[in-house]
Amino acid sequence: MTSLNNKLKELDENNKHIKVSIIGAGLMGKGLVSQMMLVKGMEPSLVVSNKISDGVEAYTLAGISKDDIVIARTLSEINIAMESNKYVVSDITEYATKPNLVDVVVDATGVPDAGARIALDSIENKKHIVMLNVEADVVVGPILNKMAKKAGVVYTGTAGDEPGSVKEIFDFAEAAGFEVLAIGKGKNNPIDYEATPDSVREKALKSKLNPVKLASFIDGTNTMVEMAAMANGTGFIPDIRGGYGPTTEVNDLPNVYSLKEEGGILNKYRIVDYAHGVAPGVFAIVTTSLPQVHHEMQFLKMGSGPNYVLYRPYHLTSLETPISIAKAYFYKEATIAPIYEKTVAEVITMAKKDLKKGERLDGIGEYTVLGSIDTCEVAKSENLVPIGLINNNAVIKRDIKKGECITYDMVDLDTNTTIYKLRMEQEKRA
Repeated sequence: MTSLNNKLKELDENNKHIKVSIIGAGLMGKGLVSQMMLVKGMEPSLVVSNKISDGVEAYTLAGISKDDIVIARTLSEINIAMESNKYVVSDITEYATKPNLVDVVVDATGVPDAGARIALDSIENKKHIVMLNVEADVVVGPILNKMAKKAGVVYTGTAGDEPGSVKEIFDFAEAAGFEVLAIGKGKNNPIDYEATPDSVREKALKSKLNPVKLASFIDGTNTMVEMAAMANGTGFIPDIRGGYGPTTEVNDLPNVYSLKEEGGILNKYRIVDYAHGVAPGVFAIVTTSLPQVHHEMQFLKMGSGPNYVLYRPYHLTSLETPISIAKAYFYKEATIAPIYEKTVAEVITMAKKDLKKGERLDGIGEYTVLGSIDTCEVAKSENLVPIGLINNNAVIKRDIKKGECITYDMVDLDTNTTIYKLRMEQEKRA
């Protein structure tokens, strides 16, 4: 990290900057713009948002004068403004990945199909792509990562989001010689499977958060998506559908995440899960085969063993994204990305309420569906639909009961989306 810091300082001393395009100016996008203004050698050059006012606000919150902000609606206007060292706002997403001076693109939309399109366009335009959009990654991350490598650019999840933070601990543990048994994240609110944008609206608006996004946290879908990203980035899998989600404390995590015959909850090791009572942290459960290492871990007050917890008590979401931007730019290295050509875990679709034949669905964090994690093998054998393929053009072909898993033969999907086409290609290649 010191080397990365020095490289950024050196860039800044030479009056050069990593030019970044950010799509999405919600809570995460605005936070990233402000944080990036504090990072040497890096510049949030372009903000693309459906609402121009949100893009402008992202800059003004970061201390940028309106005189230095240009609103552009053509690629030529964007290029000219960037060459004049202006901060640029646009509401045309297709231009986010095309400007000449952009080095790295960040997708902060959280919309699966939008994320697939943005990532694909970034790769085709030879730009590194940092995905704050885990919702797209867990559906088509493997094929996008493969395309990025072929194009000579980096496809990566972000530092600061739980999957990226877990992967940092995982990599540290493996590099240090430990055996990793389980990885996971904390969850800071009880799951309410019936949460909708309406039921969480007041709380969301107080936090300046999109009610759809907050509903996806509370109904558990976001947690399932994050665990799937952890799985796809490490090869670990959920032990059971939906995970365990025990309520525990940090010091007890090694006991909880041990095998059943050892007094824990697990059927097997090399799993991903989540736990109440340890949020906002992330963790890895590790062990070792050598007695001297056990002795030293116990001397270091890491517990009595044989399992130990490596715990990070925070994750700073988009405020850490500059680290992933810099790693991609300087080292062509991903913070977290799928390690195989297909998914290891899937976020399958479940009915949030009773659904009637002919009814249209919506998407993550909305009114009709929610997600649960399972292994890729189970999802494939049961013909289950990844939730990232569901949108408001998907139509139910028969009545479905609340809590029932949705299979491909139950729904007419929107086959015209980028994410659907990429997913079909991914399954052919795998």
